[in-house]
Formats: sequence, C-alpha cells, structure tokens
Amino acid sequence: MTKPEPEITNPSQLLEMVNAFRKSRIILSAHELQVFDHLRGKGKRSNELAQLLGTKTKATDRLLNALTAIGLLYKESEVFTNTPFSSQFLVSDAPDFLSGLSLTNHTWKTWSTLTDAVKAGTSVYFEDPINERPEEWQNAFIAAMHRRAGPQAIEVANALDLSHTERVLDVGGGSGAFTMEFLSRNQEMTGVVFDLPNIVGITEKFITPPPTASPKRERSIRHPASGIRHRLTVKAGDYLKDDFGSGYDLVFMSAIIHINSPEENRLLIRKGSEALNTGGQLVILDHIMNEDRTEPEVGAIFAINMLVGTKHGDTYTETEILSWMQDAGIHDVYLITTPGGVQLMVGKQV
Repeated sequence: MTKPEPEITNPSQLLEMVNAFRKSRIILSAHELQVFDHLRGKGKRSNELAQLLGTKTKATDRLLNALTAIGLLYKESEVFTNTPFSSQFLVSDAPDFLSGLSLTNHTWKTWSTLTDAVKAGTSVYFEDPINERPEEWQNAFIAAMHRRAGPQAIEVANALDLSHTERVLDVGGGSGAFTMEFLSRNQEMTGVVFDLPNIVGITEKFITPPPTASPKRERSIRHPASGIRHRLTVKAGDYLKDDFGSGYDLVFMSAIIHINSPEENRLLIRKGSEALNTGGQLVILDHIMNEDRTEPEVGAIFAINMLVGTKHGDTYTETEILSWMQDAGIHDVYLITTPGGVQLMVGKQV
C-alpha cells in the first residue's frame, strides 16, 4: 500500500485544495487582461483601467480588490498600483517577467476537460500540432521552458561527465538553454539544437546575443556567453520522422518523452542511440516515476497534464525507460537525481 504524504486527515485540508483554483484564476485573468502592464508607473482608478481594458467598471473594481487582497496590488484612495513584486515579475517588459503564465492560462483550458478525458481515456481538447499553433503560443511555451531550464541546466551539467564530449545533439531543445550551459563548460565543444521548423526560429532569438541597445524584455532571455554562438547551430525537423545525423558524443532529450506513447519513445531513443559515437552518452531528463506511479508527486500530477493535453503522452517509470534504452543498444544505464530534484536516465552506446 502506498501511503499518501502528506495524508489528508480533515475536511479543511481538502477544501483548501479544492478552492485553490480561485486565486489562480484571479491572477491568470489579470495577466490575460494585462492589468499589471496598465498599472506600471502611476496607478489608476477602476473606471480608468476599465476604459483602457474594454471591461466593465464594477467587475474590474472587484478584480482589482481581489488582487489587492491576495497581495499583488496596493490600494489607496481608490487608486490601484502594482506592488514591487508585481512590478518585477508581472509587468511584461520587466527583466524578470514570468512569461510562463501565458502557458498556464492555456493549460487552464485543457485541465477543465479532465472529467471527459478520463471517460475517453485521452485528450478531448483538440488543437493544432505544436508546429502549427499561433506564434504567440509558441513564444510563450518556449519562454516558459527556458525559464525552467536555466537553473536545471546548471544542475545537469554539474551532474554529468562531459569530459569526453565534443559534439552535442539536443533533441527537442527549445531555447537551447541546456546546450548553452554544456558549451560554456568546454571551449572545444559544439552543439546542435534539433526542433520543429517554427520553433527553431524562436531558438535563434535565445542563442543569438542581442545588440547593445536591446529592448528591456530581451534582458530576461539568457543568451549564450561570448564565444559560444559560433559553436551552436539549429536543425529543423520532426524527431519522430527526420534523421538526426551521426557523430555525437552526447544526445540529450529533455522533457520530450512525456509527450509520446511508449512505441514512439522506443523509436525516438533508438534514433538517438544510432546518432551516437561509440562510448557516447544518451541522457533523458523527465519525470521518472516509481513502479506504482505515485512518486514523485509532481510526476503523478504531470501525468494528468499529459492526459488532458496530448493524445498519447504520460509519465513513465524507471523500468520502462531502462527497457527502451537497453533495447536501443544503450548500456550501463543509471538514474541520477540532482540536489534540486532533476531526474536523469544516463547510459552509453557501447
């Protein structure tokens, strides 16, 4: 028997969880309406902001009051202003802007279909493939992944043995954050970020250092250090259909196996193995579940995110991933869990 931790022992705990969506929806609606952008600098009254937003004054006032109550706005003499925190993290051109909130707003829509998805056994929220989605969605998605990947990349680079790595392939690499970190550790290393055709154009924005007089919002993008850009290239393609090439010492797959079915992952990992030099490493970063799929908690919850948002995605166990790697000719496979909780499956092509 798997004992929940922390175990729910009284109705108040449960009701707190059940009602947590209310604050979330208030914040996401404020983000969607660009409330914090309009309140930058000088504050505004409810009617002034409603006119700018194209919303109703009373409803806008209640939203602003709620944002004040939860600590994201100040209110004085009916004038609302951003708090220092909101100015730093919720204004879209601030260096530390939490761009991932746009993706969370999108996720809200898929999660609202969970009951129907459980009945159907798969996502019932139909949308275009990632490469065909609106540019705004693609930019928000990659920005959110970049913010997550930055700290993780340092942990991963610290955990891996990169001493014999000269050429890296980052499959589904998005912003290139991991490859940038790898290349910063070795001046002789080169890297390729492989992603969908419309995504690699966004990748270029992250891996190309901005001009000196760049806009403020560009400061929130972690660009490569001097001396890296000429060693870092992009390759457009579909990782289930297109060739990876060969001659790599490290094939890195971050946060992509959870999108796929088991059969697709067998194919993906086999392709990664075939792209490696003898002795090269295949590294998979993802939620790696225990055998009864209840831990880690974040992975169990993320499996629901895949249920409502994808046709075949899931989170997978260490045993499942191990079998795919071994079937693809990857040996000496082991699990690494970094101090920050990042999980990696690492093996060699021998």
